[in-house]
Amino acid sequence: QLQLVESGGGLVQPGGSLRLSCAASAVRLDYYAIGWFRQAPGKEREVVSCIEVTGSSRNYVESVVGRFTISRDNAKNTVYLQMNSLKPEDTAVYYCAADAPYCSEYAYEYDYWGQGTQVTVSS
Repeated sequence: QLQLVESGGGLVQPGGSLRLSCAASAVRLDYYAIGWFRQAPGKEREVVSCIEVTGSSRNYVESVVGRFTISRDNAKNTVYLQMNSLKPEDTAVYYCAADAPYCSEYAYEYDYWGQGTQVTVSS
């Protein structure tokens, strides 16, 4: 059973940066495409970025292009979401999820989910 654990969230001022981590134990993450989703209060969960098994990636939300970067370190069995130039509208609970074998923009296609980490962007 794949278990995902997110970390790295917190409170940051506008313009600041955070790096989220999605780690797994017992099962290799490089067998899965990993997506980062976010859900703001009162809004639906949306896919932000996804990285394929091959390492190719894409951002799905236009507002994060050029600011968010997804990457994976197979040696550490961890996927990261580097978030720069954060804005108040980035405030949400961020989740990582695993999908075999390809990225998808649809949450229902992901089989495994972490518990989420809160990101709050506020002055």
